[in-house]
Amino acid sequence: MERKSHILVVSQYFYPENFRINDICKEWVKRGHKVTVVTGIPNYPEGEFYSGYGYFKKRTERWEGMTIIRIPLIPRGKSAVGMVANYMSFVVSAFLWTRLTKLKADYVFTFEVSPMTQALLGVWYKKRFKVPNYLYVQDLWPENVETVTGIRSPLIIKPIRRMVNYIYENCDQIFATSPSFVEEIQKWVDAKEKVHYWPQYAEDFYKPVEKRKRKNGGKFRIAFTGNIGYAQGLEILPKTAELLKQGNMDVEFVIVGDGRYREEFEKAIKEGRVDDMFVMMGRKPAEEIPEILGTCDAAFLSFKADPLFYKTIPAKLQSYMACGMPIIAAAEGETRRIIEEAECGVCSDIGDQLTLSQEIKKIVEEQDELEMYQKNSQNYCQAKFCKKNLIDFIDIFFTGKGK
Repeated sequence: MERKSHILVVSQYFYPENFRINDICKEWVKRGHKVTVVTGIPNYPEGEFYSGYGYFKKRTERWEGMTIIRIPLIPRGKSAVGMVANYMSFVVSAFLWTRLTKLKADYVFTFEVSPMTQALLGVWYKKRFKVPNYLYVQDLWPENVETVTGIRSPLIIKPIRRMVNYIYENCDQIFATSPSFVEEIQKWVDAKEKVHYWPQYAEDFYKPVEKRKRKNGGKFRIAFTGNIGYAQGLEILPKTAELLKQGNMDVEFVIVGDGRYREEFEKAIKEGRVDDMFVMMGRKPAEEIPEILGTCDAAFLSFKADPLFYKTIPAKLQSYMACGMPIIAAAEGETRRIIEEAECGVCSDIGDQLTLSQEIKKIVEEQDELEMYQKNSQNYCQAKFCKKNLIDFIDIFFTGKGK
């Protein structure tokens, strides 16, 4: 009988925060692995500790067959200072935890969304217990720091580069969410064969639902779901809505989510006098997203204009495609490649609201193409982002076959 592994998962964000690592861990438990998660006290994205959690509450819990250990951190709040304090406090707690813990796992696996500083925990644990260290890269550093914060000072970026190099050097296997990420990471390492493309998949609850009749006068509805941040480039939507309104296009944007840019986004909607074209639904549990998409005709995603995002495949793309949604995008690089390869929607250049409005007009008026996009979207997702196949791939690295 094949021996299953004890996997120590490092992720600064974990259940009840909504990240895909939650589902990955559940799959490993189903396959017989023992899973222990080291994470922070949940506070994303609101910046305050979730109800029922705190420095002295629910620091250890059982969930879906795994053990969750929550190390203390400072909640991120709403400011840049709060975010830095949040990042650094997790690292300090991680250092102390790796020195004091007696927990012995077979592997350590870090789910790296920003900040990459959390991956230091995996390195320290590897060095102390002499176990393989795996890293799953969702955000490239220091590129992400430069893009999101605008900081380019060598006094800050050079130390981050040294940290990133130290982390990559001390990983036995590195997985990345796009082919472009693989190419970038391989520039840092000598053993290029240890870097693998492992795209994200959509959880099982992301699936097509029967389209429901709407009570909005038959408007063409376009959904956006997820973080409303500066990186998403959502400033294009109010401008696009103005152009659509001038052309008497009956379109409604359904915005599901929250984030640091939301206040400015709503202000731009009011200034453009397109309030009647937007429905702001706020954050919703991920499990409710397919039903909301079922009331919409297409799904939207976009990015801020930056080379980093040309290399990114956003997780929402797989979620949309798994639900059989036609895709409308303002994107470049990997995202455009997939949409064109799959023939599942339309894509304009980032920041080009004129072309985006024209593409939306075209998709509204050509219902036959819309049906084709729906089928192609789901078919491509099943072929390229099949959950079972992707979990099978990563599982070989925990059974001794992928070394």
